[in-house]
Amino acid sequence: MPDQPNYDEIIKALQEKYTKIDQDTDDHLYGLLYSKPITYWDYIQTDALLNLQIQRTTLPDEMVFIAYHQINELIFKMILWEISQVAEKENLDVVFFENKIMRISRYFDMLTTSFNIMGEGMEVEQYMKFRYTLTPASGFQSAQYRLIEFASTELINLIDYRFRKDIDRNTPFTHAFEHLYWQAAGKDHKTGKKSTLLINFEKRYKDEFLRFMEMYNTKNLWTRFKELPVEDQKDKDLVKAMRHFDYTVNVTWVMAHYNTAKHYIDSGLGDGEATGGSDWKKYMHPKYQRRIFFPDLWTEEELENWGNNI
Repeated sequence: MPDQPNYDEIIKALQEKYTKIDQDTDDHLYGLLYSKPITYWDYIQTDALLNLQIQRTTLPDEMVFIAYHQINELIFKMILWEISQVAEKENLDVVFFENKIMRISRYFDMLTTSFNIMGEGMEVEQYMKFRYTLTPASGFQSAQYRLIEFASTELINLIDYRFRKDIDRNTPFTHAFEHLYWQAAGKDHKTGKKSTLLINFEKRYKDEFLRFMEMYNTKNLWTRFKELPVEDQKDKDLVKAMRHFDYTVNVTWVMAHYNTAKHYIDSGLGDGEATGGSDWKKYMHPKYQRRIFFPDLWTEEELENWGNNI
């Protein structure tokens, strides 16, 4: 009949698709006869997602704390997804690079402004009670955040500035790992003994970190940027996007986190210590750690005053 749709082109395209992966087209078409229509809740896995918030106390605002941090981890996953595309991109060009950097920046912009949910969304009294059930856990132990750092810049820029002169690209990754800036937050500054916070973190993730450090050693965002033609490295929009990402991650977002922590920990209702036992003020404030992903994109004055004006 003339009004019947013609599926020949679609069938042909499906045959080509499955032939390329050595699959039988008939099997896949038969499968469609018995498959269920997709629903929103099945596709998003809503039921599973909404059952991941398990409170350790009866205090209602603990739910805010758990859900907020889980949202952060989902956003971190999206950021790593975007970075991986830059890392693996053949024939990387300015337009693609800038597009991905701005996507990543928007995620961190959202994370920065979202700290109001934490800062204003929990009663101080409730937080200062349920936080003790978290010891010795800490946001310090976000493995995905560490992966974002490894994937963003050359390893030397994540080394504690006190040890950088003795570390270069030929330094074993295991040695470099012990001198990452965040190691200081998990060690006794007098004895060098590692805290339970750091011991647990390394036991769970150290092997993965070392593999990731090696994998991104030559394809992190900073290295890939420096592979671009010299003229492309001067592209104003790309440089602006890189600077925005760098400052957002290492100053703006960090300070939003710092100020939220300060709001609760310095409230006078607790002992003033972080749940993981770190010297959180020096660990978190950018003027102390001076984490800078893309140092060559900043002036000497900007580098000198990094985090000082916050």
